[in-house]
Amino acid sequence: MARSQPTDPPVDLLAAVQGEVSWFCCGTAWGPCSSTGKGACGTCNSGNLQHAWPNTSDACWSITRPDSCGVSLSRRTCGFNHRITALCSGAAVVTSIADCGPQTDLFCGERSCCGATCASNRLIDLTPAAYSRIASLSTGLRPCEISVP
Repeated sequence: MARSQPTDPPVDLLAAVQGEVSWFCCGTAWGPCSSTGKGACGTCNSGNLQHAWPNTSDACWSITRPDSCGVSLSRRTCGFNHRITALCSGAAVVTSIADCGPQTDLFCGERSCCGATCASNRLIDLTPAAYSRIASLSTGLRPCEISVP
């Protein structure tokens, strides 16, 4: 008997995952960002330690589809905290979910490296305030590990 692949978002997993981290603007003007929307949770602000997560709801999951890239991500909702650790420097920041994103399926196989340390697939977007804690905004993308604090 053949096994069928589940079509629903994955069950809640606690294991750390490696992938790419990028940054995005939301809320009031801060640093390189002009004023924009407050994100899916209504609380996003570029100057806060926040992030966008691709599995905050069924609607978000249907847009971002990290499973298309072979990545299983736990359902986490607005306000949930993740620890993002830059694989290049070891610097870490704890942020809370404030938006849906990134659209992981558009970046399947994308790879960012620092020396021989690499990660693939854009899995998390940080606000500029959070990203600047672990890397220079000018880098744009960095390999990282995402875990529960």
